[in-house]
Amino acid sequence: MKLSILDQSPIIQGATAREALHATIELACAADRLGYTRYWLAEHHNTALLASATPELLIPLIAANTARIRVGSGGVMLTHYSALKVAETFLMLETLFPGRIDMGLGRAPGSDRLTAAALSHGPGALPLEAYPEQVADVLGYLADSLPGGHHFHDVHAIPRGGKMPDPWLLGSAWDSASYAAHLGLAFSFAQFISPDGGAQVIKRYREEFRPSAWLSEPRASIGVHVICAASTEEAHRLAMSRHLMSLRRRQGRPVAGGVPSIEEALNTHYTQPELDYIQYQQGLASEGDPERVRAGLLALAAEYEVDEIMVVTITADYADRLRSYELLAQAFELA
Repeated sequence: MKLSILDQSPIIQGATAREALHATIELACAADRLGYTRYWLAEHHNTALLASATPELLIPLIAANTARIRVGSGGVMLTHYSALKVAETFLMLETLFPGRIDMGLGRAPGSDRLTAAALSHGPGALPLEAYPEQVADVLGYLADSLPGGHHFHDVHAIPRGGKMPDPWLLGSAWDSASYAAHLGLAFSFAQFISPDGGAQVIKRYREEFRPSAWLSEPRASIGVHVICAASTEEAHRLAMSRHLMSLRRRQGRPVAGGVPSIEEALNTHYTQPELDYIQYQQGLASEGDPERVRAGLLALAAEYEVDEIMVVTITADYADRLRSYELLAQAFELA
C-alpha cells in the first residue's frame, strides 16, 4: 500500500499564513523521511482557513528541501488559467526536478463564484464546459503535439528537451473520471469531499480506460481524511476541530481566526442535526489509533480497488498533525 499526502496548508487559530506555510514545508520534509510516496499541494482562494493558493510556488520550494518524494499539485484549478501557462509551469518544474513532479489538474473552482470571476481570463473566459478541451490542450503543449488544425498549433511550450511531469486528473464525480479514462490519464478520487458512489466511479474509470502515451494501464488513488493518535479516543478528540470547521462552512458561517481549537470544538453546544452531521463526517473519515486507522484504510483500498491513498489531515495544532502522519507511517511500515 502506498500512502501520500494532500496538504491544504490549514491556518490554525493563533497562527499566521506564514506559519502555516512553514508547517507545510516541515511536514513535507518529514514525509520525505517517513517514506510517503508523493506530496501534493492544494489550491484554494478567498479563505482565511487555508494558506495555499498557488501550489506552483510551493512545489519547487518543497522539492528543493526534499530528496526522494514526488511533489505536485492537488490540484491546479485549470478553469482559471490558460493551458499554455500551466504546461510551461510544469515543464519548468520537471526540468528543475526531473522525475519528481506530478501535475494534478482539477475542474472545481476552489473558491466562490465571485472569486472565480476575479481569477478568470476576463471577457474571454472559458466556461466550465471547456475543461476537457483545456486538459487536452495542456497535454498537447506538454508533448508538443497540438493537432494541425489547432489555432495555436505553431505555439510551443518551453522549456523542452527533458522529461515531462506525470499528469493526473482530480475529481469527486464521474465527469472528471470519464475525462481521465478517455484521455488515458491517472485519476485521484476525492473521497473526503464526496464519497457517494466513489467505488463505482473508480470501477467505471478502469473499465473505460484507454491506454495512451501517458499511461498504458489505469492508475487510481483516493483522498481520505485521517487522524491517527495514540488512542482512538484521542483521535476523535483531535478531529472535533475539523468537524466544527466543516460544520460552520457548511452552514455558511464565518470561521474566524483559523481552524477552531479543540477546547472551542468540545465546548460548543450542538443541536441534534449538527451532532448528526458530525457523526456522518466521522463515518467518512478514518480516525483512531494506528491499528484501527490501518485497518480502516486497507478496507477502503479494497473497496475502491486502489493501492494508493492520499491522506488529508487537519488538526488544531501542527504538532498533532505531524504526529498523526508519523504514527500512520509506522503502522504501514513505510520507511
